[in-house]
Amino acid sequence: MKYPEMYEELIGYLDDLRNKDYQIAVWVNKNFTSDVQFDELDNSIHFLFDDTQLATDPNSCIGWFLKNEIEAELVGILCLELDTIFKKYGTELTDEEYINLPEWKNVLDAADKAYRSMTKPEKQMP
Repeated sequence: MKYPEMYEELIGYLDDLRNKDYQIAVWVNKNFTSDVQFDELDNSIHFLFDDTQLATDPNSCIGWFLKNEIEAELVGILCLELDTIFKKYGTELTDEEYINLPEWKNVLDAADKAYRSMTKPEKQMP
């Protein structure tokens, strides 16, 4: 993988997108910690949709900062869920409004599935 630091950044965004408690505490209530000085939904969206090709062509990221087609498919599903929300509700809602949409559960689930797949320990050869 050419850019492992981008892989780690993606995992961080997936972790944020799968955790509604974090979203409420940090994105909505602005309860920042020493580890998190600032965060909002927009950061994750920019990474997925603007800074990378994950939303338009996740397979093109394999070898750069994704390991395989499974990761590309799972992140692609997440982007599709987000895009479905943006097409239905637009891109001007607040973080709180987005995370309270009924469709947000699909985002939480897709992000969780991608996160768990990408962070599970790789099997060691005997």
